[in-house]
Amino acid sequence: MEEVITSLEQIPDEEGKELVKLARLAVEEYLKTGREIDLKEVPYESWKKKGASFVTLELSPTHQLRGCIGSVLPHQPLYKDVIHNAIAAATSDPRFVPVRPEELKDIRVKVSVLSYPQKLEYTDPYDLLQKIKPFEDGLIIRYGNHQATFLPEVWEQLPEKTQFLSHLCMKAGLPSDCWLTYPLEVYVYHTKTFSE
Repeated sequence: MEEVITSLEQIPDEEGKELVKLARLAVEEYLKTGREIDLKEVPYESWKKKGASFVTLELSPTHQLRGCIGSVLPHQPLYKDVIHNAIAAATSDPRFVPVRPEELKDIRVKVSVLSYPQKLEYTDPYDLLQKIKPFEDGLIIRYGNHQATFLPEVWEQLPEKTQFLSHLCMKAGLPSDCWLTYPLEVYVYHTKTFSE
């Protein structure tokens, strides 16, 4: 069984910064040649472990979102996950047209590595509000076939817990008050984010 990244401490800053370079390289190469890069040699042990990542592309200097795609559960080696999500963020985010090569110089790349999501046990909506930690927790909600996640950095736009949950419900294609009325499954994770 391949090892899974269990703690964010397993990714030191230096390796995280290299992941950001890898993400940019993956996007550049794909936009030029249409091919997904692969590494002849994987430079760090942590990259070989299964890990979940999100790659975010932002326009500089406005920080406007230009694409963001990721995995919430580790299902492939971390470096492959980053390559795959970087290309997807640039070309397959349904909210945006694909990135053009000439835009790359104005784009900042961010890579977030996710901890393994833990189920949050709660008794009612008020208990749920008590248990989530703004600016720290990333959340995944699930109900039937609906699922959505917000990274911890989304708290910067939605700092109020009720607002955060309402927007997350809508992202999952559910009514905005679903967290008050539906028996949602909620999972919590943390991230370590590296950026250019």
